[in-house]
Amino acid sequence: MTVQPPTSRRRFLQALGVGSLGTLAGCTQFDRSTAESDGSAVTPRSAPEGPADATATLRAAPGTVEPGSDTPSETWLYNGTFPGPELRLSEGDVFEAAVTNDLPEATTIHWHGIPVPNGMDGVPDVTQEPVASTESFTYKFRAEPAGTYFFHSHVGLQLDRGLLAPLVIEESDPHVAYDREYTVVVDDYLEGTPEPLSGNATDGNRGRGGMGGGGMGGGGMGGGGMNDGDRMSGGMMTDRRPPYAGLLINGRLPTDPRTFEVQEGERVRFRFINASAATLFRVRVAGHPLTVTHADGRPVDPVTVDSFAFGSGERYDAIIDADEPGTWEVRAAAVDGDESPARAILAYEGASGASPTAPSGDGRQLSYGDLVAVSPLDDVDGNPDRTFDLTLSAGGRSNEWVIDGQAYPDADPLEVREGEHVRVRMTNRSPVVHPMHLHGHFFQVDEAVKDTVVVPGHRGQVTFDFVADNPGDWLFHCHNLYHLEAGMARVIQYFE
Repeated sequence: MTVQPPTSRRRFLQALGVGSLGTLAGCTQFDRSTAESDGSAVTPRSAPEGPADATATLRAAPGTVEPGSDTPSETWLYNGTFPGPELRLSEGDVFEAAVTNDLPEATTIHWHGIPVPNGMDGVPDVTQEPVASTESFTYKFRAEPAGTYFFHSHVGLQLDRGLLAPLVIEESDPHVAYDREYTVVVDDYLEGTPEPLSGNATDGNRGRGGMGGGGMGGGGMGGGGMNDGDRMSGGMMTDRRPPYAGLLINGRLPTDPRTFEVQEGERVRFRFINASAATLFRVRVAGHPLTVTHADGRPVDPVTVDSFAFGSGERYDAIIDADEPGTWEVRAAAVDGDESPARAILAYEGASGASPTAPSGDGRQLSYGDLVAVSPLDDVDGNPDRTFDLTLSAGGRSNEWVIDGQAYPDADPLEVREGEHVRVRMTNRSPVVHPMHLHGHFFQVDEAVKDTVVVPGHRGQVTFDFVADNPGDWLFHCHNLYHLEAGMARVIQYFE
């Protein structure tokens, strides 16, 4: 889906609707200063002024989906589609999204990976008041940098209901050539209403500034690292995901797959988005190596592999050379899980109706060390101005996942000053992976620039560096939805 420009230079999909954003009721700006307890507030940057270059109207409301299963499922959707409508913007556009909440509870939208002004980040009670039922809110930010992103609710377990959609900011001068592109959203499909898992607390404030609404006692991701599937056993925490009905590619179960059509000789760009709540996926395209060109939207020197694994919130762009006519399977399999792999069909023009060829083995697997950013971050060389050594683990109670023994929101903020070079070192003392996401900033890990990174289990360690260049209160958390609900989050807080 393409958003609506004020002029006729870009076509807008009529399904989103067009209109004046200023007429919507209930649009308020959450006014919160950082470090407010000691008076050392830092003023966040404001949304861009002036008219928008592109607009969209989004409606969050109940709806019905039938992704190939026998039984339709009642869930919550953006504009009645599953996943939600794809937004496409040109790099540098000033973008406004008018969001109307027709759900029975409050909601927000988080623009995952885009360093928006703090008040537009969509974290309830940290950057904005949640949008109450029947009310509306207008988000406004500049669409930059170019890349593959997505947007989703940041309230409660709403993401696992289906409130998610891709967002692409198109570059004016791509660093790789391609003839055709497809967006591929991988997800875990939960029929019915998502609920906290066994052993959960009943404290309704558990996710006050993160996702809201209660904790859980289950693990979620399940993999001990990028490539293994060890499980936790014993103790008060159990490592299991919700009872997913299956795995999806672009909203379809493997029994009813989408088809991506290509012509022989084309270079085809796939934008892979892991929009799942709790699944670490491994991706392959049968018969075709993947040349990875972007990580979390940021361009990297092209590197060719046979497969890659990515955690919730991560994105990879990859190009294939369409030089093997036929029909082939695009597969996204859970690293730890017994569901049938999500699948789509890569079909060459004129190919017969024969069954698609499935991938065999994982071949050469992508690692973070393979990724070299085309444009590394400035000012992260040498010694940092501030370092945080953080331990990720299960909490002392059955309903907690914690950082340094503290479960959010009852957790100390991580304080930084504007302009500082900040280093974060994480050690994972649990057997399960944690895809850690930083709002409002990109960070550098090895030689890649990202916003989400998987920390392997069994004392796995990851270090990243970032520049504190976007003042405000920013959530830093595990993007496994159930770990976040159980407390694995902190606020990065700017102070003077």
